[in-house]
Amino acid sequence: MPEFTHIDQEGRIRMVDISDKKPTLRIAHAQAVVSMNKETFERIQYKTVQKGNVLEAARIAGIMGAKKTAELIPMCHPLNLTHVQVDFFPDPETNSILIKAAAKIIDQTGIEMEAITAVSIAALTIYDMCKSYDREITISDIYLIEKSGGKSGTFIRGRSFVSE
Repeated sequence: MPEFTHIDQEGRIRMVDISDKKPTLRIAHAQAVVSMNKETFERIQYKTVQKGNVLEAARIAGIMGAKKTAELIPMCHPLNLTHVQVDFFPDPETNSILIKAAAKIIDQTGIEMEAITAVSIAALTIYDMCKSYDREITISDIYLIEKSGGKSGTFIRGRSFVSE
């Protein structure tokens, strides 16, 4: 039987013990894409959505989501984040918004889930604030772009792990 990191000898789920791991600087970048119709895209751009400034609400929600990751994903450790940034890159050619998040910490475990949660919650907030205009809004391409720090080293999407 393979050795699982989150399952004990009796088959019970457990949180990994990171007590012996050395704290290191860890940084992760993630992205998501929100696609919509042209009218909805323009409402966001011109700040005419009745619920308010969509991108600023989504930025706050993304940061809050990163801070709450351990409450949402069962085996994530609660972390004392040192920085979370959420940015938006609207593309009028495709009526889409690329969301990017960066998360940073000096700790004993990774920060990837916090960055991915940040872009996911930001994307959901855009949907929530605009769903009355466009029920076909699509959230896609949610993934880790890169991460650094920790025992496993650096990961850059499209490349293999690079040991630090």
